[in-house]
Formats: sequence, structure tokens, C-alpha cells
Amino acid sequence: MIEAVANLSIEPLPGERRPTTRILIVDDDERNAFAASQALESLGQELIVARSGEEALRFLLTEDFAVILLDLHMPGMDGYETARMIRLRRRNREVPIVFLTAVFRDEAHIFKAYSAGAVDVVFKPVDPFILRSKVQVLVDLHLKTLELARQSEQRRLLLEENAKVHAEKLAAERALRLSQERQEQILRALPVVFHSRTAEAPYAATFVSDSVLGLTGFPPSRFVDEPDFATGRIHPDDRAAVEAAQAEARTKGVYSCEYRWLCADGVYRSLLDQGVLAPAEEGQPPTVFGTLLDNTDRRRLEEDLAQARKMEAVGQLTGGVAHDFNNLLTVILGNVDRLQRRVDGDEKLGRYAEAIRFATDRGSALTRQLLAFSRRQHLNPRTIELNALVTEFMPLLRQAVGDGVTVVADLAKTDLHVLLDAAQFETALLNLAVNARDAMASAGTVSIETLVQGEEVVIRVADTGSGMEPDIAARIFEPFFTTKEVGLGSGLGLSQVYGFVRQSGGQVSVESAPGHGARFEIRLPRSSVAACPPVVKAATPVVVGGTERILVVEDDPHVLALTEESLRTLGYAVITADSANAALGILQQKVKLDLLFSDVVMPGGMTGFQLAQRARQLRPQLKVLLTSGYVGDAAKAWGDSFPLLDKPYEAPALAARLRAILDSDAPALANS
Repeated sequence: MIEAVANLSIEPLPGERRPTTRILIVDDDERNAFAASQALESLGQELIVARSGEEALRFLLTEDFAVILLDLHMPGMDGYETARMIRLRRRNREVPIVFLTAVFRDEAHIFKAYSAGAVDVVFKPVDPFILRSKVQVLVDLHLKTLELARQSEQRRLLLEENAKVHAEKLAAERALRLSQERQEQILRALPVVFHSRTAEAPYAATFVSDSVLGLTGFPPSRFVDEPDFATGRIHPDDRAAVEAAQAEARTKGVYSCEYRWLCADGVYRSLLDQGVLAPAEEGQPPTVFGTLLDNTDRRRLEEDLAQARKMEAVGQLTGGVAHDFNNLLTVILGNVDRLQRRVDGDEKLGRYAEAIRFATDRGSALTRQLLAFSRRQHLNPRTIELNALVTEFMPLLRQAVGDGVTVVADLAKTDLHVLLDAAQFETALLNLAVNARDAMASAGTVSIETLVQGEEVVIRVADTGSGMEPDIAARIFEPFFTTKEVGLGSGLGLSQVYGFVRQSGGQVSVESAPGHGARFEIRLPRSSVAACPPVVKAATPVVVGGTERILVVEDDPHVLALTEESLRTLGYAVITADSANAALGILQQKVKLDLLFSDVVMPGGMTGFQLAQRARQLRPQLKVLLTSGYVGDAAKAWGDSFPLLDKPYEAPALAARLRAILDSDAPALANS
């Protein structure tokens, strides 16, 4: 019944307000009643909510309603009883009732619902669009009935006032014409394309609304006059799925599919196509009525979210690998140091030791790149003036890319203060420049631009290289992904850029197309703090030991043994523990200790940072040095509370750091 009157509509005359009526919503569940009210609010009608059948009957004693939405399953008087009481009263006997139910779905209850006087049954959870459409039809029918009654009374008056018949007829025709024009304008303005087509192949369009021009760039006539036009521009990989969905409309009565469609601008857009099969009229073929929605932006957001989750998963994996790998490298470096001290002029053994050290340094660099991507590297951020940093780094940058590549800079005229690790930023800039050089086959131009956009500082690095296909650009920041030949790149340079920028609170993106080069854009939060003075690089540390007593905490037995021997060689007294809990037990004893040297990531439920906090509570003057192959989010927790020595470390670096902390007057801070 509802579908049969779907073409009825009530439109106001010029200067008049659209007629309104009342809709009664009967539901004991406040959430369901609210959901129904939200769905129907846009109809512009007065919505009245009753929490029970009894309350609904009280409303019906004094008010008239166009539609009653009645929940079947209610405590006390249920929907069936309420409907029966409504139908007993002549005034309400013709009010259409739409039953809502989430429980009674079988045919017996549905038959009972219609027997009780329902015009329709809608199952919960209710689709707002479907509910609104059904109620709109009933409201329009009610208003049409009222309108017909009003017009009947007018005809009686017009018989008495014959002189006005002609004028009112012209006014009605004018109002109808304005209404039709208004409806056509609304259809053109809606971001939805309405269409109808045949239910059989080639599924030729019989109607397409004017809004298709804004969506695809083609007028409706192309779709209607050329039967194969719409299907011919579907992406080849999607055609089979579309044909299957269109065939499904004949068997199931509904269809839904999403596909890429080539628009007039040469760009594929993702279209969501949904529709229903209408009953065939006598002597006419069945027709499918549907809608087209542009789903391109939503699909892109979903793909971006999936990519972000994938990158995060890879980051967690690489962080865990780097932790164990750095412990291995620490042991290798320590033993190489021992070996080099004992070769006693043996040139051959010296070369062997140097080769091991070189390989270890390469492994350490790869691990740092993994940690950079996974955003678990230990950064030393400070406020810097970006233009000055780029200017100072330009000579090294030009040397790295070679004579065949021209490097130009277009720096902002204003100071750009940014909080970041200057050394890591230089590494990121170097990675981008080297990547650009490789894309240009060592000949071309690399341009570096800095500017301010709102509260962000923007750094752009562009090249005149060969560019990338979209599928390559989408993966360019993934670790180990590279388009270079085997042996010419690890695939970690750009992933390091990605991780460093994200860990610094920024964003990095790339724009590229085949034959048009690539442009990388880094966005970082602008700092309002004045720039710190440049850090003077320290000279090579001199290995100096001492006689203090040090508590070494390390769960890896090889690293623990190596560290203990190195410290004893330097003259220190050493006490060892293989867990934080064991170390805590030593700290609680009356044992003289000058410094705690602990790994951060350890099993047992207590980290090195937590151990350091407990140690400071027990011994406020105890000095602390932490070490780790990676720290992750833990570094944010301790901030500047404790200094950190990154693994892998060598004996001279460890000795220098220990001596600096032990010789300070106060318990060590991170900047010691």
C-alpha cells in the first residue's frame, strides 16, 4: 500500500508554509524512541512520543495523528492490544499504524500484526532512510486527504462564487509548475544520482537524474541514448563483480555493488550503486530503480587507515627485533675491542677484527633505521632555527649527491623554530636528497623549500627525476621496500624519515607521477620557544676508569658478563643482577653503591626506569645511567629524569659516560 502511493506529495503554494501534522511514536525503550525521532525529524512534522500503550491512548483522546509508529513488544499493554483499542474508537479508526519490532519476525506474528490493523511492519534495528521514506508517504497521504477535503469545501464555495473560478485555476496551475521546477532543482542539487534501467543485459539506462553531470562530467543523455556507455567505462577489474550484482537484482530483488568508473576528467572514481527491482507492469519488462553515490573519499580514508595500521604493526615488529639485535651487537663490539687490544701487531688478525667492526657498525646503522621507522629511537630534541640548520648542512648535502646534481634552496624569510633532534633531521634530509639523486640517475635538480603554514613549519624536497606510479608511491615509506636493484639500497632510508617525523609530532607525505618527479613534504609543529645555542661536538673521549662501586643490571647473560669485565678492567668494583627484582634486593641491603647501570627493557614486570625510580627512593644520592637497544614510549615517561646510553655501545663511550656522571655533584640528569 505504501509503495502504491509513493508518487503523492504535498507542496505549498508560493508564500505558504508547508502543512504539518503529528506523528505518534509509541515505544517503551527511550533509545528506540529517540532513534525514530532522529530519523523522522527532517520531515518537518510534529513528533510526539508515548512510553506505553496507555499513554498513547491518552494522546489520542485529544490529538489527531497522521501516522502511529507502534512497538509490538511492550510491558503491560503490548502493541497488539494498543492497536485494537485504537481501532475501537471511530475517530482513530483510519489512522495508519506501522508496527516496529525486533522480536516478532515470524509469519504468524506478521499476519497477526496486519490483522490488528497495521499497514506495515518494520523490523529493528530500523534503517533511518527506509523508515523516513515509509512515514513520508503516509504523511503525504494524510495531508493529501486533508487537502482533498479542503478542496471539496472550496468547490462548494466556488459554485457560489463563479467569478473566482478562473483566477484560482490559474493560481493552482502556477503553483504546480513552481512545485515541479522546485523538485527538479532539488534533484539536481542532491549529491545522489537517481536512475532506472532494464533488469536484463545490457542493463540499459532508461532514466538518469541531472546530478550525474556533476558526478561524472557526462550529461544524462549519454547514459540513456547509448546502452553500453555506463558499463563500458567501468574499470576492467570490476566488471565481473558489477555484472554479478546486476544479475542478483533479478533473483533477490535488490543489489548493491561498488566499482571504479572512468569520469570525463580521466580519473576513476569509486561509485556505490544500490537499487531494487520494481514489479513489472502488464506487458512491460521489469525495471530496476537505484541510486549512485560517490564513495571515493570514504574509500581513500579506509585505505589510509589500513595503511596506518599496517605501518604500526611493522613498527612494533621491528622494535622488538632491534632490541635483541642490539644486545648481540653490544657483545660483538665488546669482544672486537678486546681482540683489537690483543692482536699485538698481527696485521692479518687486525684486518679480521676491523672487518668484524665494520660489519657491526653496518648492523648498528640498520638497527637505528629500524628504530627510527618504528618511532622507538631515543631522540634528543631541542629548539632549533630550521633555516640555519639547513644552510649549515647544505655543503655536506651537495657533496653527498655528487657534482651532477644541482641542489637549490628557497628558505623562508622568517625564523622557523622547531623542536626536534637536529642530528636525526640532518639524516632525514640526507636520505631524501640521496633518494632524489638515485631517481634522477645522478643528474638533475633537488630543490629544498621551507615555509610557514598556520602553526606548522613545512619542508619540501623535490626532484626532477622519473617519478613514481601511484602504487609505488603508496608503499615508499615501508621498511625494506625499494625499487632499486639488489645491493643498491636497503629500503630503510625513507622508512627512517617516516619514523623520525612521526616521532617528532609531524607528518610526511609524497606527491609523484611518472615523468614528473617527486615532492616530499614534511610538516612539523612550530615552536614558540627561542632556539637553543648550537651543540659543540665533543672530542674523542679518553678512557678513564675509577674505583667506585657500580651495580650492573642486565637480563642478557652475555652482555652482563661483557659489561662486568669491561668495568673491572677500568678499576671499578662491580655487583651484578640479572633482573630488576634481584637488583632491588641488593639496593635494600646495606651495601655501598655509587651508581646504578641498568638495562631498560627486562622481563619480570619491572623496567629499568621503574627500578631507577625505586632506587632513588631508597638512596636519593645514588647516580643512575640507563641503557637499552630500544625504549619506545618508555622514554616519554621518564623524560629528563635519567640519562640513557644507546646500545650497542663501546667500552670508551661507556667509560666516558660513567666518568661524567660520577664526577658530577648531583644525581645525574639526562643532559649530563
